[in-house]
Amino acid sequence: MAQEKVKEIKITQVKSAIGSPKVQKLTIEALGIKKLNQSKVHKATPQILGMVKKVRHLVKVEEL
Repeated sequence: MAQEKVKEIKITQVKSAIGSPKVQKLTIEALGIKKLNQSKVHKATPQILGMVKKVRHLVKVEEL
């Protein structure tokens, strides 16, 4: 089978997680983001996209 090239996405936290449910805080932490305005680059796997969907109101996503 031919392998598809997995796209990469840049995830930047733009809003504080203070006051958010604990699950959302843990999701932000699992994405590797520790500070406001910090960015991380991840491969756009279904698992990462699901995590981003949970915290989409706290992050900005850019396709690379």
